[in-house]
Amino acid sequence: MSTTTPSRPRSITDGLGLPPLRDVQPPGIIRRAPRALVAGGLLALLLLISWYIRTKQINGTIWFQEATAIGIATRSFGGVLHASYVGGSAPLYYLLLHFWVGAVGDGILAVRWLSLIFAFACIPVAGWAGWSLNGERGAFYASVFFAFSSMLTQYSAQAQPYTLLILLGLVASTAFLHGFVYRRRRYLWLFVAAMEAALYTQGSAGLDLFGVMCAFAVVVWCAPATERRALLRDGLICGAALFVLFIPWLPATIDQIAHATYPWHYTTLMTTHYLPSDLVGGERVDADLLVIGTLAVGPYLLSRSRRRDPDGVALYALVVITFGALACGLIANAAAPTMVARYYATVASALLLFGALAASRTKIVGFVATVLMLVMVADPAAFATSHPSNMNEVAAQLGGRLHQNDIVVSAQPEQAPLAWYYLPTGLRWATTLGPVRDPRYMDWDDARLRLERAAPAPTLGRLVASLRPGQQLLFIRPLTEGAQNWKSPWASLVRLRAAQWGQLLSDDVAGGTLTQVASAPVNYPGDCCIASSAVLYRKP
Repeated sequence: MSTTTPSRPRSITDGLGLPPLRDVQPPGIIRRAPRALVAGGLLALLLLISWYIRTKQINGTIWFQEATAIGIATRSFGGVLHASYVGGSAPLYYLLLHFWVGAVGDGILAVRWLSLIFAFACIPVAGWAGWSLNGERGAFYASVFFAFSSMLTQYSAQAQPYTLLILLGLVASTAFLHGFVYRRRRYLWLFVAAMEAALYTQGSAGLDLFGVMCAFAVVVWCAPATERRALLRDGLICGAALFVLFIPWLPATIDQIAHATYPWHYTTLMTTHYLPSDLVGGERVDADLLVIGTLAVGPYLLSRSRRRDPDGVALYALVVITFGALACGLIANAAAPTMVARYYATVASALLLFGALAASRTKIVGFVATVLMLVMVADPAAFATSHPSNMNEVAAQLGGRLHQNDIVVSAQPEQAPLAWYYLPTGLRWATTLGPVRDPRYMDWDDARLRLERAAPAPTLGRLVASLRPGQQLLFIRPLTEGAQNWKSPWASLVRLRAAQWGQLLSDDVAGGTLTQVASAPVNYPGDCCIASSAVLYRKP
């Protein structure tokens, strides 16, 4: 099997009759220094900058998705698999977090460190990817792009699987280019391993896989006729391996697609308005990438002799991976509006790698565009919040009033793990769905149907009847004044049930069945996502 070596830096205007772009050279002292010293120094500098940016928000409060992740991780190994199954998730990240929590504990800073480590790992891995695809310039730009990635900045400060997905997406995209574009077949196993791990981390990695399939079709079309048969064979082998390795979790995925309820973000999801901007840091970064991407890809498309050059095909493939995945997400979103930007974490890797390769090949334009991008994404507060919820204030003000076997009711069922994380132990738990045996995770299996069937009066009546005189019921409900954000089927039903339960409890107070003891919080410090209020009742 012949292999094709990437052509090392040449002007992108070669063969077009256009003047070459002005080059950018590092200072002489850097050019004269040993390459290993320069590479190590640059990596250390980028890691320090990344540390500064990505730890500024790491000590803030958590939100319900993080609390759910912590709750799942604190279960047994089998419990993690079960909670992932009914929670509509894939198990790999939660299993890793399970062992991590066992080693370092479940404090906010401790659990977020795992995400931070994956974010740090992206920087040297990006350097390797860029170097292997476009030499020293590629290594420099790829390391910089991932060191300042807004998506990595956002999710390195959360106990969520998305920095792991970005890392796996980066490895998968790089290995795909090596294995299928440059025909270095030894990378095919790495592609399969990284892609499979991404699928076991979150099912939304299937969007990236669809994009990869589209890119594979482009690669086969661009390949010489003598190579296509071998390409198709390798593609079929990799596809078969991915399918066979995913069989253990395939029944769970099918069941989740059929039955799980997804409420994410409580807004009308307009994917076309926010993507790919949310993956790279905003529309101005999009414009930067468009400029350098056009300059990098254009010459290959315009020159008949270079149209099927492997360096050009690598750029085409990354573009197709990105927009193939986005198109797949749009179709899925039309069928069931459940897609949000973070589901495209693996896709973000392909887009960032494309930007890095484009910048490394567009000389002065790429350098200027990269500097502008860094200015736009350097402020972590623009992408990560230190206060995504106010459950810590609710717990601080009312948690000390709760006693053994008091009942906590979450009117927004998926917020129960968040309340569990902050409130004392030894309490009984319920949501508007009814009593909850384990509040550490949310069972999304047919959740909307179950909530529709959970009639408020009898469900609440049974809970109040179970209280002995002197025992208390803490009712936590989301603030739903922004009705525009509560239009999705699940969100509107949650809003309705919260109002109904609130009225029933007020009726119980008026009828003397319960007395109101306290409420919280005293104030609302600008929560970014979904704030909650709580009222504590006692049975006379």
